[in-house]
Amino acid sequence: MGCAKNLVDSEILITQLKGNKIDAHHEAHGIKPDVVVINTCGFIDNAKQESIDTILRFADAKESGEISKLYITGCLSERYKSELEKEIPQVDAFFGTRELPALLKRFNANYKQELVGERLTTTARHYAYMKISEGCDRPCAFCAIPLMRGKHISRPMEELVHEAENHAKNGVKELLLIAQDSTYYGLDIYKSRKLAELLSHLSDVNGIDWIRLHYAFPSGFPEDVLNVIREKENICNYIDIPLQHASSNVLKLMKRGINREGSERLINKIRDKVPGIAIRTTMMVGHPGETPKEFDRLLDFIEKMKFERMGVFTYSHEEDTASYQLDDSISAKEKKKRADLVMQLQEEISQDFNNSLIGNSLKVLIDRKENNYYIGRTEFDSPEVDNEVIINASKNYLRLGDFANIKINDALPFDLIGDPVNNLTF
Repeated sequence: MGCAKNLVDSEILITQLKGNKIDAHHEAHGIKPDVVVINTCGFIDNAKQESIDTILRFADAKESGEISKLYITGCLSERYKSELEKEIPQVDAFFGTRELPALLKRFNANYKQELVGERLTTTARHYAYMKISEGCDRPCAFCAIPLMRGKHISRPMEELVHEAENHAKNGVKELLLIAQDSTYYGLDIYKSRKLAELLSHLSDVNGIDWIRLHYAFPSGFPEDVLNVIREKENICNYIDIPLQHASSNVLKLMKRGINREGSERLINKIRDKVPGIAIRTTMMVGHPGETPKEFDRLLDFIEKMKFERMGVFTYSHEEDTASYQLDDSISAKEKKKRADLVMQLQEEISQDFNNSLIGNSLKVLIDRKENNYYIGRTEFDSPEVDNEVIINASKNYLRLGDFANIKINDALPFDLIGDPVNNLTF
């Protein structure tokens, strides 16, 4: 449950179980299970509630005899283990985010070091998430991730290159790099930021056509990364930078280490150094101290910067964080209203950007087929969260996982509509 980082952890667990000759499957495979492991999310209220509801559903299944064992792992389990043990005794055991070997022992399985860098993916075969580090050292006032994931730990570069090579052998064409903060990569083990070097090495792996960078923290952003993105053809002109807000006052309360002017300078520099890049960001509304005036400053910033891609979420009052000491006085109704206003503005910006693509031919990766349409993505779009390209399947034949040259004929606020050019694929 939760983010792509949790998905990677689940894929590693499945790989380790299968490596120990245990028949393990992702829930999407529709296998009727005897034992269930739930990898939980504990980031914000809605995600926590979804995890709890899922645990309770399978706790009932255990009581009724539908399953024999129930294990819980992940962020919610890390943070609330003692409370959950008392409230849901049907669970056989709870494990934290870094207790994979202990979880494996419940299956009489050993952690196999030789499987490091190998992973059975549960996404579409042609793309895979790659977690380049674990944990976070940032002091963001609203965020409980360091409480659940611990300090930042980079994975060795050679291990990541080995994993990329394995993915390529298995037909993966797109790597999506993820971390709590990808810009911190290398500081712990190499004593300097090495994200640019890592990107360069990964781009040399044969068979990887797209590399996509997520979750780059804006404060202290390593600008040498931009040179690599510009120079390497298989690194997407795309970067995900969660800015969270644009009011200097709110950013200070959030302890983000950057102000509005710094954010503007960074975005302008990125666009200057990598012309045509799509910048995705995330904004938070309703943080303590976000007055109507501060919220207007956020809207003004979004209107001025015109991000190609953006998401928004409402502030969640998380205990044991610095923001928890502040007065969470903005109602849930007002938070939702502000989030809706942000997305209304972004819808207009996204529509204008998509309109500018009409008539262009774009390289599109075909993800899936739904009813009578193929669904694909451009280099400006990450799975699940960004725009998609819709192609009529009744008059075209395309193979899933292939790239196709698609001429854009029409645009919606968050989707493009097109047809193959001479039915040519890349």
